[in-house]
Amino acid sequence: MVRLGATAPKRAGLRGVRVVIDARPMQEPERAPLTAEYLERLLTAFAREPLAGESFVVISRALRDDPSDVLAREGLPVVGRRRLPPTTRVFRSAGLTLDSFLLRGAELGTVAREEAASAAVFHTAGGAVPVASRLPIVATLLDLAPWELPGIYASSAAARFGHRLRARVLNDATRVIVCSRASAETARRRLHLPADRLAVVPLAVDELFRAAGRQPDLVTETRQRLGLPARYLAFSGRYDARKDMRTLFDALRLLRDRDLSGTDTRGLGRRGAGNARDAPLPALVFAVTSGTADETDLVARAIERSGVGELITLVVPADDAERAQIVAGAEAFVYPALSEAAAMPVLEALSLGVPVVCSRAGALPETVATAGIVVAPRDPSRLAAAIEAVWDGGSLAQQLRSQAHRRAESTTRTWSDVARETREVYAAAAASVSRR
Repeated sequence: MVRLGATAPKRAGLRGVRVVIDARPMQEPERAPLTAEYLERLLTAFAREPLAGESFVVISRALRDDPSDVLAREGLPVVGRRRLPPTTRVFRSAGLTLDSFLLRGAELGTVAREEAASAAVFHTAGGAVPVASRLPIVATLLDLAPWELPGIYASSAAARFGHRLRARVLNDATRVIVCSRASAETARRRLHLPADRLAVVPLAVDELFRAAGRQPDLVTETRQRLGLPARYLAFSGRYDARKDMRTLFDALRLLRDRDLSGTDTRGLGRRGAGNARDAPLPALVFAVTSGTADETDLVARAIERSGVGELITLVVPADDAERAQIVAGAEAFVYPALSEAAAMPVLEALSLGVPVVCSRAGALPETVATAGIVVAPRDPSRLAAAIEAVWDGGSLAQQLRSQAHRRAESTTRTWSDVARETREVYAAAAASVSRR
């Protein structure tokens, strides 16, 4: 386990700084929904609890709605704006490299030279990090897939160069925020980041999401309106290479084939009376979160190819409230993954008292703890056994649900806490540069 350095003094006596923040992911939430949500929740929390001396310069992309207008109306002290040119298809493959230089130019003039060392930071969460910044850099790492799955996310020469450049600049960053201790250890090991510059700031579940999922009547109404099964497992998220969906489909196929034959040919064992032999097979509700037609079609084709389409219901939630109600109505939340640095979907499920079956990847084991079952990735038989354990309603399933309910009732973390701890990182970053 990585030993984290101190971040900063607590809020008592905390001094506000000028924050130059890259808000471009908020303009394209379909490309990076977690990053967009992170920035929106964080900046909204800043606006709700102003800090003396704090101000913001917002970097956005031209030819799109400027998020700083909405943020300023909500009370965020926006004192400056920088508009960067839109990324064209020609440059998209080299976007990380190009963005690093564009961000370096965007920060010029945002802070007086005599103030830069002690009263300002540059915060980025969208991937690109400014090259040769004269401001202390605070970078939030919400995704480690480029380094954990380089064959997929760094397959081209341009992508490999961009991620190498990003890792190099991150190594020079004053502070790097991660969402779990497991992610901190991965960042330290794979990116060679100094442990004393890593700060763990866990995410929080939005209060509106939690409230929407805690209304049983609405949960029932949503299930009936969408035509969902009476009992089901739920998956909520994007369909991309970070997820281990092939293993999930294979696990469902194992359960279906074993149920038809009544024999075990792949290490699952024969279903006995204690496992509710006559109960229906596990049904999975697949809630696509991007909402784009292209991704929905991609998921539909993948389900058709899986051979277990009769066990899967594909839905596109209208909003976060409907998604919360879908997850809240599930027997368990199933989240197979190969790389997961933030564990946000799992946090959401646990906040609703829903137990989790997930992979031993990234932040997931640390997040789930005793409120679910963690299995090795790319192992269909173990995933199938875990799914059956939460589906059959036995003593283990009841115990896991009780643990999840206790977690939901005891969780008090909010985005106000995330904002406070992030401000402490800002203060530590500015103070460390001032001391040097």
